[in-house]
Amino acid sequence: MIHIIPGKCDFCGCCVGVCPEDALELMEARISIIEERCTNCRKCVWACPWEVIEFHREGVSDLPKNQPMFLNLE
Repeated sequence: MIHIIPGKCDFCGCCVGVCPEDALELMEARISIIEERCTNCRKCVWACPWEVIEFHREGVSDLPKNQPMFLNLE
């Protein structure tokens, strides 16, 4: 399954552009995976220049939850 590492994304949008299923949603300073659409093709993993997106074959239930990430403006 695809996992976004919380707090590491810089919201460049590279992953969104390569997703054939339109399963990534980027809105201003927030990114999330639409799990119902994701086919785990891993194109987003390969496209991410910051290595923010990971693929875990055994699932992501033990990882931190994919919460919408917001840009820290402090």
